[in-house]
Amino acid sequence: MSIRIGILGGTGGMGRLFARVFEGAGWAVSVRGRTGHEQMAAFLARQDVVMVSVPIEVTLGVIAAVAPHLRHDQLLCDLTSLKAGPVAAMSRSAAPAIGLHPMFGPGVASLAGQTIVVTPATATETQYAPLIEVLRRAGARLTFSTPERHDRVMAVVQGLTHSLTLVMAETMRRLDCDLVEVLSFTSPVYRIELGLVGRLLAQDPGLYREMLRSNPHVPAVLEACGEALEELRESVDDPGPGAFTRLFEENAAAYAAYAPTATVETDRLIRCLVEP
Repeated sequence: MSIRIGILGGTGGMGRLFARVFEGAGWAVSVRGRTGHEQMAAFLARQDVVMVSVPIEVTLGVIAAVAPHLRHDQLLCDLTSLKAGPVAAMSRSAAPAIGLHPMFGPGVASLAGQTIVVTPATATETQYAPLIEVLRRAGARLTFSTPERHDRVMAVVQGLTHSLTLVMAETMRRLDCDLVEVLSFTSPVYRIELGLVGRLLAQDPGLYREMLRSNPHVPAVLEACGEALEELRESVDDPGPGAFTRLFEENAAAYAAYAPTATVETDRLIRCLVEP
């Protein structure tokens, strides 16, 4: 008998993606929006695994509504980009719980090569093993973390990265840059930078708003970012080379182990842009 998984909010892009993944693994997949004809309790009762795939701002409410209906022989998981709050909420259920954070959007063709952060909560390895095995077989790269550590790292990986991308967009807008003209001056490496700006701005602002506002560690990251920008400004204003050279070399030392890999990977991206 196949494992039964119910995906809540699965009418959205990420839910559809994971529905395909589990269907491909032979699981019996049921998808339900936050409202539906079938009673929620009845929908939940027939599942072996319940996956919550809803926007960040409603995740805790959905988990609170779902958790009391679940049994100890089921598994509860979520796909939220924050983990401390959702994992704490899921841990109050009788069902063992595990948090998942896909580090990609629903437009990917498959999970092959994609990173998923896994934050085990009350579920044991034996209880979540079938779920993890599906993700591994689909080619996902799994990173295990605690919920708290996940959120701290995401304040940098998502909070800092997305904020700097938005700052670049806003700076160019304030300077009244002609984007077509700017692009005509760029080499492939700069097109990649601008491409990341355009890619972010083509998506839902609500998603990024909640990523930045809901993570309690983002303000400290942005404060450090502001201080770093001010130090850079001061080093550029310094008439001598010392301040800028010191700033550059300190960061070069910090990135020394990663720099060769970064060069190889970005060279590969550049070739993709210039080679037919």
